[in-house]
Amino acid sequence: MNQYMKENIQQFQTENENKARFLIKCPDQPGIVAAVSDFLFKHEANIIASDQHTIDPNGGQFFMRIEFVCPNLKEKSEILEQEFQPIAEKFSMDWQLLYVSQLKNIAIFVSKEPHCLLELVWEYQSGDLMANIALVISNHETSRETVEALGIPFYYIPANKDIRQQVEEKQIQLLKEHNVDLIVLARYMQILTSHFVEKYENKIINIHHSFLPAFIGAKPYERAYQRGVKMIGATSHYVTNDLDEGPIIEQDIERVTHRDSSDNMKKIGQSIERTVLSRAVKWHLQDRIIVHGNKTIVF
Repeated sequence: MNQYMKENIQQFQTENENKARFLIKCPDQPGIVAAVSDFLFKHEANIIASDQHTIDPNGGQFFMRIEFVCPNLKEKSEILEQEFQPIAEKFSMDWQLLYVSQLKNIAIFVSKEPHCLLELVWEYQSGDLMANIALVISNHETSRETVEALGIPFYYIPANKDIRQQVEEKQIQLLKEHNVDLIVLARYMQILTSHFVEKYENKIINIHHSFLPAFIGAKPYERAYQRGVKMIGATSHYVTNDLDEGPIIEQDIERVTHRDSSDNMKKIGQSIERTVLSRAVKWHLQDRIIVHGNKTIVF
């Protein structure tokens, strides 16, 4: 990590040392917002951002994200968590209290195509991806030089379906050693086992090279070209055991015409993939996503 990146991170952590976020999901009922707001007021916290959404005010699910500033937050954190528990129990809340200055550790998985990795690394270098890229794991050596030039550990682990279990055992060990909070599949072209996915529920973000559910599988741009599509896109989603059917976080599209070859479509598609994955990862890092069933609420 270069000096510029270190200074960016230090400045971010200093500026946000007293900032935290509540993510809350519970059955909708009167009094939720009032109870949370009153709790924060009693602990001298100032709400600086608040978003809420209900699926149905008559017994549906309610979702809320509150960002607040609280003096001496580090010293108060344990008390806040303990004293919020009765409120959470009263409203049957599924909740998290997340501290902004505590950066998440990311592991990036990549195969041959480096475009998504390069986008994340650029955002990281520029200070716009506020996290710690703890390591990169790849089944190809293609990106080693790029990654190691930034002082990020790079691990080459050959992978195929015949040795998948052994490979994942090595990967899981590395993830534990680096205390990884989020795994980003930046065009990692290997299927993960159910054992691996279940260990990291809603903590694995994938980029899919089409506007799901269209063109699932191999050679999507060639198939899109043959079909004569007029729009191509990309989808970022959390990984589940149902291949490419996890909760969708972000999607985008761009128009193409009959003049675009499959190679041109691929270049356009890769540009979309980069931006879609980057946005999804940033939203996760900013605690903007609540998963509900096979859908997401993104504040």
